[in-house]
Amino acid sequence: MRVVIAPDKFKGSLSAPEVASRLSAGLQAGFAASRPGEGFESTLIPVADGGEGTLDAAVGSGFTRRSATVTGPTGQPIKAEFAVRGEEAVIEMAAASGLAVLPGFGDGSAPNTETAKSSTSLGTGELIRAALDLGCRHIILGVGGSANTDGGAGVLQGLGAVLLDADGNELSGGGAALARLDRIDFSNLDVRLEATDFVLASDVDNPLLGRTGAAAIFGPQKGATPDDVATLDAALAHFVQVLANEIGPEAQDAAQAPGAGAAGGVGYIAIAALGAARRPGIDVVLEFTELEQRLSGADLVITGEGSLDEQSLLGKTPMGVARAAARSGIPVIAVCGRSTLSPEQLSESGFESVHALTELESNVEKCIAEAGPLLEELGKHIGLRLPGNSQSQLPNHDAARTETKEQLHV
Repeated sequence: MRVVIAPDKFKGSLSAPEVASRLSAGLQAGFAASRPGEGFESTLIPVADGGEGTLDAAVGSGFTRRSATVTGPTGQPIKAEFAVRGEEAVIEMAAASGLAVLPGFGDGSAPNTETAKSSTSLGTGELIRAALDLGCRHIILGVGGSANTDGGAGVLQGLGAVLLDADGNELSGGGAALARLDRIDFSNLDVRLEATDFVLASDVDNPLLGRTGAAAIFGPQKGATPDDVATLDAALAHFVQVLANEIGPEAQDAAQAPGAGAAGGVGYIAIAALGAARRPGIDVVLEFTELEQRLSGADLVITGEGSLDEQSLLGKTPMGVARAAARSGIPVIAVCGRSTLSPEQLSESGFESVHALTELESNVEKCIAEAGPLLEELGKHIGLRLPGNSQSQLPNHDAARTETKEQLHV
């Protein structure tokens, strides 16, 4: 019996590798108890949708974890990780410029009006430069969970551009400071960028500006007040105009491109200045993890994430994995912390069955705190009901898949 376990993280509880490991342990225990002496193999492929967790997915797929000291969102030096495989790099911008690396975040502190206006994406640009130093010329930029709303101006600064006010002084970081931008000096921009391909891994389709732009939609999550939103949006519009004066009208066109509003506008600068191709995050991750190739010979796929809800159906990790499994004719089941999907939505999702931790523990807070042991228990529950796969009992994988489908509705 061969099972591929390809989950996303359970946000607030476990990383994707931890989810996969816990499930695998439970599955093997359950299978061994119900089919003593029969063979069982699990292949763990942590995945993500392009945001937080993308780095873990890369490392789980053969990339090497590297690190660099960069400038955090409030200007403090921090150590941020990225992943490299040959000339390919995966950069998770949240590691350098995310809410999670704000000073004090997670210890009772929350984003506030000052960090909303002054947080910078500078560290993300510095991470890109670190990847260039290692010879990388194909860079996947996974965005999500950002602290900044600076239109990606910090990324430009990290790559050598200098943002100047009318007096020739270099601007401080953050979106609000862009209101004072007069010109951009590109003379020291890293020349290696010309020979580098970028992919923007993002499911966000918001433009940079306006009622559905970066400041209006995502600013409040970063501590921005209504007045701050207006200030930031106006400053971003000014940034677009100055950039267009420097590089041409394509900078204005890029502001309206789907995904320009991602990660506080880092999506904008990736499209406008780095020539990045925007692709759905799950597609990018499934490609570099080589999930479809690694499904060969599998009898079952298990995927999941912390909350299985309507957003999950719009291209999040579980649906991406389910589509890949369907193309290979392999049954897939989902595990989650909780599910808010209706029976009709579940039946249309393509999952053979869905199992939530709340089936074992009704207290959601306890599910979050004890997700590891509960996942093992859930894995054991599933493993007890898996069919055997010995040569005498199941001569081929097609037979195993048929029996698996019949027994998964538990």
